[in-house]
Amino acid sequence: MTLSNAHFSEAAKQVSYRHGPVPMHDYLLCNAEEAPDQIAYIFYGREISWHELAESTRRLAGFLRERGIGKGDHVGLYLQNCPQYVIAHYAIQMLGAVITPLNPQYKAAEVEYQLDNAEAKAVICGTDLYPMVEAVRDRLGRLDLVMTTRYADYVPQTPTLPVPEDMAAAPATPGEAVDLVTAIDQARPIDRPEPVDFDNDIALMTFTSGTTGRPKGAMLPVGASTFKTAALFQANGLELGSTSLAIAPFCHIAGMCLGVYAGVYGRWTTVILPRFDPETTVKAMETYQVDMWYSIAPMNRAILGLPGIDQRNLKSLRFNPATSFGIPVTESLAEEWRQLTGCQMHEASYGLSETHTMDTYMPRDAIHWGSCGKPMPGNDVRIINLETGEQQPPGETGEIVVGNAHVFKGYWQRPEATDETLRNGWVYTGDVGYFDDDGYLFFTGRIKEMIKCSGYSVFPEDVEALMLNHPAVAQSAAVGVPDENRGESVKLFVVLKPDHDGRVSEQDIIDWAKDNMAAYKYPRYVEFRDSLPATGAGKVLRRLLKDD
Repeated sequence: MTLSNAHFSEAAKQVSYRHGPVPMHDYLLCNAEEAPDQIAYIFYGREISWHELAESTRRLAGFLRERGIGKGDHVGLYLQNCPQYVIAHYAIQMLGAVITPLNPQYKAAEVEYQLDNAEAKAVICGTDLYPMVEAVRDRLGRLDLVMTTRYADYVPQTPTLPVPEDMAAAPATPGEAVDLVTAIDQARPIDRPEPVDFDNDIALMTFTSGTTGRPKGAMLPVGASTFKTAALFQANGLELGSTSLAIAPFCHIAGMCLGVYAGVYGRWTTVILPRFDPETTVKAMETYQVDMWYSIAPMNRAILGLPGIDQRNLKSLRFNPATSFGIPVTESLAEEWRQLTGCQMHEASYGLSETHTMDTYMPRDAIHWGSCGKPMPGNDVRIINLETGEQQPPGETGEIVVGNAHVFKGYWQRPEATDETLRNGWVYTGDVGYFDDDGYLFFTGRIKEMIKCSGYSVFPEDVEALMLNHPAVAQSAAVGVPDENRGESVKLFVVLKPDHDGRVSEQDIIDWAKDNMAAYKYPRYVEFRDSLPATGAGKVLRRLLKDD
């Protein structure tokens, strides 16, 4: 059966827009005109108005244009959560260039892979992360511009919240890089953003697994962010002028939606934190009377466990979608949270990078615990029989398939992978689930072998490719194993080179991986094998290892 996409345009009309279907940077500029003095972002007490945010963004865009960055160019963003991330994000998009976010946990080999694969022309990074870029810069022939920024440049002299040591430090700008704040101060702002095709031009390339293989660049059109953000507001009845707390990483598609886009669309004040700390989070909520927070369930649990938490005032909170990473969003956890805050916590949504996430939402007046909620307005979600391709009725399990007018346009330079995942406008997710009789989606597993560690996607092929850089490793295979705190952890099966057999320990492998991979990615467990199970064609059978 071939699914038709003929109805996607009509379905998209279900979504209404505050300022129409225009790029998100136009919403930023509208906010600067409508409420120039209103506070857009707060960073440890540093307040940035809509006027300042728009002006800084236009100036950075002007500088990037002067340095040859234009429509269609790929620019890496390699930063922790900070105001500079937001400024750079919108400056890149104002030029019609393409953002490719990098996780700030990436080590040098991971940075090299993504920037090289994306053919990035420029990268903007924190001074803390510059050494990773410097280590591989000579091997990135297309990289013309490296900009760095000190987080401390946006931290006030008298912070309102405890500042992590690395955020307070102000190292000098590396000699081979351009300082972002200096560029903003000296550059001439652009007069107007570059015209773009809302439906077809690419604005974001986020790296994801698709169905198999090392990470691939999913190319998302300009309209995807506006469409999904508008649908989020419409489905949840969200209003203008709220105060939100943004902790989820901006490099992650969900953190981007709630931390970079939602506040701009809704003209919210957004309080930025670069990482989660229970006490700092509570203090931020109290200090700024936060009413909107996208959380990860273990965060809520950690706050509930703080000594004296019942004496703190978190009653300002009104909207708290949470994602079940590590621990599920259960009715009992939600009830504990409601007693503390008065706010009804609930599962946030189902989604994936290829659809700009948020494919479902949870009706707050009709929660179905254990489900991912109902399809977003303008979004079509179906369950397809794995054998026949026929649409499944309620209660029957199959592959989750998602379609809307703004799904990704394919994987960068990967036509075969694109054809496997994107079919006639539908995204075949590789995930398995079912609908109940009330139209709520339940996720039950993954067809693909992706490993979910602390909310991050870990791709076995990526870990295995990185391990080939170890001088003792001849072959490896990565699988996911249950972890009560992280959801899953990576277990690595290793075949050592003959001359290293008995000279390298399991812990040696773990320690090396810890130094060369992101913290969420490196294997927590290692098992040596003389050989790995494989097909006749030589493909390693990970499922047999996982079943051992």
